[in-house]
Amino acid sequence: MLDRTQPPRKAAIYRMVMPGHTCPYGLKAKYLLERSGYEVEDHHLTTREETDAFKKEHEVATTPQIFIGGDRVGGHDDLRRFLGKKVADPKATTYRPVAVLFAMTALTAMAASYAVGGNPFTVRAAEWFIAFSMVVLSLLKLQNVESFATMFLNYDLLAKRWVPYGYVYPYAEGLAGILMVAGALNWISIPVALFIGTVGAVSVFKAVYIDRRELKCACVGGASNVPLGFISLTENLMMVGMALWMAAVSFGIVAGHAM
Repeated sequence: MLDRTQPPRKAAIYRMVMPGHTCPYGLKAKYLLERSGYEVEDHHLTTREETDAFKKEHEVATTPQIFIGGDRVGGHDDLRRFLGKKVADPKATTYRPVAVLFAMTALTAMAASYAVGGNPFTVRAAEWFIAFSMVVLSLLKLQNVESFATMFLNYDLLAKRWVPYGYVYPYAEGLAGILMVAGALNWISIPVALFIGTVGAVSVFKAVYIDRRELKCACVGGASNVPLGFISLTENLMMVGMALWMAAVSFGIVAGHAM
């Protein structure tokens, strides 16, 4: 907690606040200073000419610029470092996109199960979790199919032999997922999910565990920094497992929902 018996520390920030543009990093820096107990002198740069003149005077390339105790700290990221806070590396690999995706689809499936039957912990919730995940993963890939297909070609065995498969894959995954949510046309969704899941699982396993390649996964789209590995393999194994489960339910081998 802040020691309010001491006089507030002072900082000055120079940030762009123009009729058509307010710098978001300036707002973030101002908030960070205030949250850290600084009394902020907030200087607005209201025109492009004023901004350019400020940058030339202080020999800086960007705004905002923060000054503490008369010394220039720098921009938003520099301020975070000055305050001992972490600065995100946009090029760093991370599993966060997939982890968040699976968490949200799991919660959505449980919510849907509760809305339908009053119980979030059901077999149908587990089925919906996988189906919803397939739909959302497909959606992310379809935002930029070209980028996805290019990254996919780095490791998928079938796409390397037949390039159009990289463009077909996200549509096939989305179609299978939607049909599984609806519980319709199992004769299409089951073989599609089984095929693309099996090919994908074999491709990831070979690239990661046999060839020992360090690649980025195309699972959440071509712009992601998710490393190819266990979670990437999980996406494909879930599709295979879901297809086998639905086939078993359809043939009466196990008791469950036919979706």
